[in-house]
Amino acid sequence: MKKKDLEIALEKVPPFTDPDPALEQYPTPAVIAADILFNAYRKGDIEGLKVVDLGCGTGIFSVGAWLLGAEMVTGYDISESAINSARSCTESFNAEINFIQSDVRDVHDGADTVFMNPPFGCQTRKADRAFLDKAMEMSECVYSIHMAETLDFVKEYAEKKERVVAYNKTYKYDIPHTFAFHKKEKMTVDIAVVNIR
Repeated sequence: MKKKDLEIALEKVPPFTDPDPALEQYPTPAVIAADILFNAYRKGDIEGLKVVDLGCGTGIFSVGAWLLGAEMVTGYDISESAINSARSCTESFNAEINFIQSDVRDVHDGADTVFMNPPFGCQTRKADRAFLDKAMEMSECVYSIHMAETLDFVKEYAEKKERVVAYNKTYKYDIPHTFAFHKKEKMTVDIAVVNIR
C-alpha cells in the first residue's frame, strides 16, 4: 500500500460525533496519521505485530495499522460514543480490530507498538502523563503526538523512565472550531510526533 492510498482510506474514518472538551477530543488528520503510520511501517513497527491504539478515539491509528498488516490491533478509549464510532468504522472496512472502552490507567495489556494522540493537557493539566506512563509500561516502541513546545519535556520524561525519544517530526495541525470556547474558525498549532524506544 502506498502512503497516498493509506491517506485516502483513512479519510473515511469518521470524526467525533459529540466531542467532549474535557477529553480534548480532536481528530488526527488523515494526512498526519498516514505519515506517522507509514514511517512506522517502514521501520518494521507494524506488519505482523501486535499494535495498541491508546485513547483511540474513532480509530484512525487502529484502522491504519490493520491496513498495513498488523497481526492484532486493539483500541482503547474512555468514551463510549468514540468506541461506538470506531466499531462502526471497523465494520465498513471489514477489519478485525478489537475496541474496548476503558480509562487508560485501567488498561492491562502489552504490545509490540503503541500509537496515541493523547490529550495535550490544555483542559486538564498533565493529562498526557497517564498516557505516556501507560504506553511506556506496555511497549518498547511508542508513537505519540504532543504540542511541539513540550518536546523537551517529553524527552526528559522518557529519560526518567530510562527510555529515549529516538525520532521526532513536527507538523502543522489545524484545530477546527469545535467547542464554544473556541474564538477562531481554525487555529494552526505545531505538533511533534515522537517515537519513544
